[in-house]
Parts: sequence; C-alpha cells; structure tokens
Amino acid sequence: MKQHLAVVEVRTTERRQLVDITEQVRAEVRRSGVRDGLCALYAQGATAALMVQENDDPDIRRDVLDCLAGLVPAGRWRHDRVDGNADAHIQAGLVGPSEVIPIREGRLALSTWQNVFLCDFDGPRPRRRVLLTIQGR
Repeated sequence: MKQHLAVVEVRTTERRQLVDITEQVRAEVRRSGVRDGLCALYAQGATAALMVQENDDPDIRRDVLDCLAGLVPAGRWRHDRVDGNADAHIQAGLVGPSEVIPIREGRLALSTWQNVFLCDFDGPRPRRRVLLTIQGR
C-alpha cells in the first residue's frame, strides 16, 4: 500500500470565504501514484472547515455563507467577549474540519458538479493549511 502526505496552503482575502482547492488536491493525488484508495483532507484551525460542494454556480458559495450567517449570526455569543469571532468557531464546527474522497483509477471520485472547498470563517489569512493523507494501491 502506498501513502502520500502533503499540505495545501491557501491565502484568503475575506473574513468569510469558500476557496476552491480541487486542483491542488488533484495534483497531489497524481503525485501520489495511488490508483485506487482514499484521500483524507483535514483543515487546520478552529475557524476553518472543508466542504464538498457545487462549483458551477458562484451563487452557491454566497448562499452557503448566507445560510451559515443566518444560522449563527455574529455578535451574540459569549466567546465574542474574548476575540469577537464566536460565529466563526461555531460555523466551522457545523461544517466540520475534514472530508474523505475515494480515489478511483488515479482520480478523485467527485461527480461532475462537486469540488472541494476550504471554508475560512475568520479571515483574511495569509496562510490556511489543509493536510492530505492519500493511501491506496
């Protein structure tokens, strides 16, 4: 069994942003040489998350951010007394820090409309890190 470890680094430019990292992840899958297996992704940071979502319509990203802002509005949580970003922590927790995507015939087994997004809920950040563990044969 092969194993390949990698890091995808992303710079964000807004406080709340979904950044498409699909091409960087695909490149690491190619580098790994794994034909059939799994790609596990993990976003470092308590206010970052990962999501598999449609990328064809840019309104989807805005809709996701608007939905989360409606569910978890800013400025009304106890943690805001510490550093004003409780909404970012809660939103990241709801979305979750990880995804696992099958690899089939050397490619991520995403459907036509699926892409991988890093979600930054407390940006902008000069560097967000996503750890990849690619395993298989």
